[in-house]
Amino acid sequence: MNSIQCAHAADAIVPAPSGASLPASLILLLATGAGLAAAALYYSQPMLGVLGADIGASARAVGFVPTLTQLGYALGILLLVPLGDRYDRRRIIVFKAAVLCAALLVAAAAPGIGVLLAASLVIGIAATMAQDIVPAAATLAPEAHRGKIVGTVMTGLLLGILLSRVVSGFVAEHFGWRAMFIAAAASIALIGAAAWRGLPRFRPTMHLAYGALLGSLAQLWQRHGALRRATLSQGLLSVGFSAFWSTLAVMLHGEPFHLGSAAAGAFGLAGAAGALAAPIAGRLADRRGPERVARLGAGLVIVSFGVMALSPLLAPHARLALLVVSAIGFDLGVQATLIAHQTIVYGIEPAARSRLNAVLFTGMFIGMAVGSALGALALAQWGWMGVTALATASAVGALIVDSH
Repeated sequence: MNSIQCAHAADAIVPAPSGASLPASLILLLATGAGLAAAALYYSQPMLGVLGADIGASARAVGFVPTLTQLGYALGILLLVPLGDRYDRRRIIVFKAAVLCAALLVAAAAPGIGVLLAASLVIGIAATMAQDIVPAAATLAPEAHRGKIVGTVMTGLLLGILLSRVVSGFVAEHFGWRAMFIAAAASIALIGAAAWRGLPRFRPTMHLAYGALLGSLAQLWQRHGALRRATLSQGLLSVGFSAFWSTLAVMLHGEPFHLGSAAAGAFGLAGAAGALAAPIAGRLADRRGPERVARLGAGLVIVSFGVMALSPLLAPHARLALLVVSAIGFDLGVQATLIAHQTIVYGIEPAARSRLNAVLFTGMFIGMAVGSALGALALAQWGWMGVTALATASAVGALIVDSH
């Protein structure tokens, strides 16, 4: 079956239920599943300060917890997400939920940094169930309501990312970081059971061998310069984005703030700006062109990170206020560029949208993993100004790529 036939077959995998739309309970299941799976990637970030002190790990060592989580997610997108076209997505979602639940429990029981790092890698790989849920929603939705339903599921995913840091910071502050991982495992177990009972089966839409399926990703990369530019730019922006979030808790835990994980988690509320930016950026991309929106978003990220260079000149309370404003600004810019890059990529080859999306998000999460590692090194060697310089430089690189 060729790629065009597969694209037409996708709509026939599962008949949409009769009526105007899907049952509200099924939409809620899909949105909640996507949100909780994505949240598993970020629970650790606000807890790094207290976590490292509890298990006797250095700031540099705990910095590799989010690094391996993001790297695992990138590997999962690249190596596992394309299997959604080859096998029943319901089985894939349930299997990943079981693996994710187990990995979260291992993280909760980790006696030292080595076990926690291994569990973090598996958490990232299994959390890609979110990238199986979104195309499942698109397949199940009636054509007339597909955009609305997929948008609702994506809102759930964004809310999972937004609320994960807030919830984990609060839980770690009051009940300990191990309790957060246990609660996360319980939530994924419930979602896995609900998916097994509530989702229909999905018939495969192609029968390519695994090697050929992955090989088609490389062919798309070689064939489309726009895909390479969008992926490289989003990856560079992700370096700075991840460097900030993976080191924020450690920085706030030390001088002069001495703030706990709850305060670090509260910064996740700045992610609301990104959620609000999604529809606005989409409309601007339609009217002004996605390339222009990508450049505007990268410029906003540069300014937002650059102004943090003023931090040493300010009193502690003013520095916190600047951090909040900067976090809102760069989150808005990163989300706007992601929407613009997705618009560019989806228009390249409609019959290959899921594979194009896998390439884009693989690059994005490789950037996340690199940013977590470099951010930890920069914080250890040069302090918060080193993290700021890294984030600003990576955003400048993204703007240069988008300008060509």
